[in-house]
Amino acid sequence: MQNVPTSFADDACMRRAALAILRERDPVTKARDARTLYERVLSGAARIDPEVVLDEPDHLPGRPEAPELVEPSSLKRRSMQSDAGRAVLLHALAHIEFNAINLALDAVWRFPSMPTAFYIDWLKVAAEEAHHFSLLTARLAQFGHVYGDFPAHDGLWEMAERTRADVLARMALVPRTLEARGLDASPPIRKRLAQAGDEASAAILDVILRDEIGHVLIGNHWFRFLCDAASLEPHPTYERLAKQYHAPKLRGPFNFEARRDAGFDEAELRALAGLDENPSL
Repeated sequence: MQNVPTSFADDACMRRAALAILRERDPVTKARDARTLYERVLSGAARIDPEVVLDEPDHLPGRPEAPELVEPSSLKRRSMQSDAGRAVLLHALAHIEFNAINLALDAVWRFPSMPTAFYIDWLKVAAEEAHHFSLLTARLAQFGHVYGDFPAHDGLWEMAERTRADVLARMALVPRTLEARGLDASPPIRKRLAQAGDEASAAILDVILRDEIGHVLIGNHWFRFLCDAASLEPHPTYERLAKQYHAPKLRGPFNFEARRDAGFDEAELRALAGLDENPSL
C-alpha cells in the first residue's frame, strides 16, 4: 500500500490537499507530495471538489528560510565555464521550478467552479515541476550545493499575488507570459552548458523544455476557454490584462517552434516576430 504523505493524510479532497502542500515549507516534501497527490487523483483515491470554497491562509506559499530573496538586479551572472558558475545557474533554475510547483498548486486550490479537467491539468503541471526540481537539486548536489545556498528573486510569485482574484488574468500572465519566457531562454542556456562540456545538466534542460511546452499549452487552452466563456476576443483581452497587471514586456529572441507547439497562434507569433525585428517597441 502506498504511503500517504502526512501533509494531506486525512484529506481526500484534492483541492484542500493541494493547499496543504502549497503551505508545506520543506522543498523536498513539497515536491514529493505534489507528485503523490497527482497519482492519488489519477487512481481515484482523492476526489476533485470544484465547488468547495477555501479560505486563504496567511503566509503563502510555504517556503524554507533559504534562499534569501533579493531584487533581480542584485543577482550577478557567472560564467558557465566554471563549476561555481554552473552551480549558481542550476540553483536559479531549481528556484524557478520550486516557484512553478507553488504556482500550479495555487491554481488548483484558489479558483473554484472550474471544469474537472482544469484541476487535473494543473496538478499534472505541479507534479512535473516537482520532477524538474528534483532533477536540478540532485545535479546541484553533485556540485556540492543544496537549494538555498545562493540568493534568488521572487518574480514569478509576485505575479501570482497580483492575479490572485482573477483566474483569466492568472492564465494569461503566468503560463502564457512568465513561463513561456522559459521556452525562449532554455535553448541558449542548454547550448552554453553543452559548450562547457556539461552534458548532464544540458540533458535536464531537454526534459524541462519538453514538459514546459505542455504546461504553456495548458495555459493557452484555459485562457482561451475562459475567453470563450465570457465572449471575449483573446488577443485584445491579453493586451488589456498585460497592461492592467503590469506584465513584463516581451523581448526576443523567441523560440517560435516551441511557442507554436505550446499553442500560440500565428497572429501572436507574427506579433512576436515584429518585436524581434524592433526590440525597442
